Amino acid sequence: MAADNIEFLNTLEATIRQRIALSPDGSYTAKLANSGIRRVAQKTGEEAIEVALAAVAQDRQELRNESADLLYHLLVLLALSDISLPEVVEVLRSRHAPA
Repeated sequence: MAADNIEFLNTLEATIRQRIALSPDGSYTAKLANSGIRRVAQKTGEEAIEVALAAVAQDRQELRNESADLLYHLLVLLALSDISLPEVVEVLRSRHAPA
């Protein structure tokens, strides 16, 4: 993955955290976060199912779109759980350490 893609995910995570903290009018992120962690978890689960269905249907465009939705909702869920993206990456690294 290119460095600019990683930087975009970091920027997106920061934007999500800022919108949760400031709760600006008209922000979908703020509205979603204010609906509570249960609702955000439900939305994340729904998006995961949609990703799986798009993969089974072999619909590449839908799979890309639903994957983007899943990543976004997962970042919101992580922010509400006070878990950062680098923390998740560290878990992945620890699972894929060279033998």
